[in-house]
Amino acid sequence: MAVVEIVSFGFLHGQPPEADIVVDLRRAFRDPHIDPRMRELTGRDRLVQRAVLGTAGIRKLLRATVRQVAAYAAGPSVDRVVIGSGCAGGRHRSVVVADRLARRLRRRGHTVTVTHRDIHLPVVHR
Repeated sequence: MAVVEIVSFGFLHGQPPEADIVVDLRRAFRDPHIDPRMRELTGRDRLVQRAVLGTAGIRKLLRATVRQVAAYAAGPSVDRVVIGSGCAGGRHRSVVVADRLARRLRRRGHTVTVTHRDIHLPVVHR
């Protein structure tokens, strides 16, 4: 089994991390930031998790990404797979997806680390 490193990040806070797979959540999936009740929260909060996971297509994306990891891990010289999970500010969607991917991958026997690069940064007002 390959070791998997997942980094959540915000595109508005700099370049994406160097990664084998980059999941860009900016355009296709509901942004909790638009709801004032969730703006100051993070993907670690239940309300944000429900909003993100309730977005059409997100669970299919999680399944597809797990399959991508399996494909990379099957390669002849892969000992680690790096996934970047990005949204606009790096506090909501990217965090939820990173944490859920980690959970799914651990259940499949992978050793997984998760780093939330931008979760501690202030909310980007746009």
